[in-house]
Amino acid sequence: MLTEAQKKANNKYFEKFDDIKVRVPAGKKAEYKEQAADHGLSLNAYIVKLLEADKQQED
Repeated sequence: MLTEAQKKANNKYFEKFDDIKVRVPAGKKAEYKEQAADHGLSLNAYIVKLLEADKQQED
């Protein structure tokens, strides 16, 4: 169980982020996670990296 201080710290940390839900075809999540791991990243970090790279190409 989290202490009040831990809950407060967690809430402060997560205020820095927005949540996005991504839906993928059934069975693809594991494939995408493996692809991200092959690049040494979490799936979340990999998606953000790809989006940022695409944004840079548009600029």
